[in-house]
Amino acid sequence: QVQLVESGGGLVQAGGSLRLSCAASGIFFSDSAMGWYRQSPGEQRDLVATITGGGSTNYADSVKGRFTISRDNAKNTLYLQMNSLKPEDTAVYYCNADAPRGSFYYKYWGRGTQVTVSS
Repeated sequence: QVQLVESGGGLVQAGGSLRLSCAASGIFFSDSAMGWYRQSPGEQRDLVATITGGGSTNYADSVKGRFTISRDNAKNTLYLQMNSLKPEDTAVYYCNADAPRGSFYYKYWGRGTQVTVSS
């Protein structure tokens, strides 16, 4: 059974920092592309950052220079370090995995963790 469990969300003042974690199980983590997405009420779910199994990263323009995605393949854990947080970063943050199974890749989602940035 695949599980992606996010943690580390919370309430922080503008300019502060948070570190999100996503513990993965049931997938070949080191072979999976991983990512963070976020969704605000009434909005679509948007990409925040992605990282391949080899460590190549990609960021949304809105978080470049402030957020850092990383992974620990030995711990099957994905991270998102968020610095210089802004009120517009407020959203539910979701962990995503594009994980191989046989000849195909499947997309999995965690349940999300709330991040609230106060002004």
